[in-house]
This record gives sequence, C-alpha cells and structure tokens, in this order.
Amino acid sequence: MSIFSFIKEAGAKIMGIGKSKPENNPEVSERKAKEDQQENAKAAARLEENIRNLNLNIENLDITIEGDMATVSGEAEDQATREKIILVVGNTAGIGQVDDRMDVEDEEPEAIFHTVERGDTLGKIAKDHYGDANKYKIIFEANTPMLKDPDKIYPGQVLRIPQPEEKNNKETV
Repeated sequence: MSIFSFIKEAGAKIMGIGKSKPENNPEVSERKAKEDQQENAKAAARLEENIRNLNLNIENLDITIEGDMATVSGEAEDQATREKIILVVGNTAGIGQVDDRMDVEDEEPEAIFHTVERGDTLGKIAKDHYGDANKYKIIFEANTPMLKDPDKIYPGQVLRIPQPEEKNNKETV
C-alpha cells in the first residue's frame, strides 16, 4: 500500500476531476462541493469502466476521488495488473496522487515507474534502464493495453519499467 505521485495536468481527460475553485460564500461553496463530489463519483465510475474495458483483472475494484487524490482498492490478479491500474488512474488529467490500497494474489518484484520527459522515446528509456535501446518492446508490452503505439508517449505520462531479468532471477556463482 503506497501513494504514487503523478503530474495532474498531464494525462487523459476524464471530465469533472477538480473542476471548481473554493468560494467565499458558504452556501455557494457547499453547493460546489456537492457538485464536485458528484462529478468525482462519475469520473471514478468512468475510470472503473476504462479498467474493465482494458481487461485488467481485478476483483472488487473501487475507486474514489477527492480533490486530486484517487484511492484504488480491490484484489489484482498480479503485480503487473496492480501497477497498470495505478497508471490508468494516475495518468488521468486532474489526478495528482494515487493511494494504492489493492491486494495482489501473486506477489512479484515491483516495476520502476518512469515519468516521460520531453524528447523521451521508448528506445531512449530502454537504453537508460536496460542499456539497450532495442529493448523498448519490453517497456511497450509492460504498458499495454494502455499504450497502443510505441511512438505515442507524452511528457508527464508515467510508464512501467519492469525489473531487468538479471535482477529478478539472480544466479549464484
């Protein structure tokens, strides 16, 4: 269980998250707070639907949004699915943090999360993390089905970078 930070201005647009600004008038402020709560509930429902449409296997998925914080709970099939769900939610415009309260059936090593910067390509990221730009396909596959094209990443987007096989399967010499 961790809190992950994202760039809230980057990401897919799910309308309604963090729209209104605080008011000085308590009646207007209360009405806007209720409207925000309703919009956040709708946005959370759209995120849950998006996760189901991506065929990410999780039981009892529940997402709540308050301000720029999304809280995600449920039981993910594996660590990769858990991380992908965190990324689907966190790579949404208006979400600045994801509070991960998911359980995982099969524990595995955690991947590294990489925030895309201007000029990054999957090849450059692969070169930085694996020492070989040709391993970009590992990163692409680790981020499917969210990524549809290896050439379409954007600054501020957060990607999963799986641990190199050498770290996962250390051999004793």
